[in-house]
Amino acid sequence: QVQLVESGGGLVQAGGSLRLSCAASGRTFSSYGMGWFRQAPGKEREFVATIDWSGATTYYAISVEGRFTISRDNAKNTVVLRMNSLKPDDTAVYYCAARSPSNGARASSKKNDYVYWGRGAQVTVSS
Repeated sequence: QVQLVESGGGLVQAGGSLRLSCAASGRTFSSYGMGWFRQAPGKEREFVATIDWSGATTYYAISVEGRFTISRDNAKNTVVLRMNSLKPDDTAVYYCAARSPSNGARASSKKNDYVYWGRGAQVTVSS
């Protein structure tokens, strides 16, 4: 069982920056891929960014490419999403997600590939 806890959300003006952090429990953090997803009111949860077990491979949604950066520290069991040049359209609840430690080492943009989810962190970008 993996527990995920997000932190770092908040309110920021358009053009500003925020840093989201996700802390994972357990001893197998370095064996599975991680992802960030977001859900705006009235919309489906969508992919934002993902990183493989080693941190060597990352993928991003087109809407955040060049503005967001995902990284991980396996020694600290954390994954971080740095968000720059934020836009009002980035307003959403951001969720940290983990793949299965047994067969989920790779990065993935598919929601169904993730088995553990955090409770989410609100990010609000004002215009």
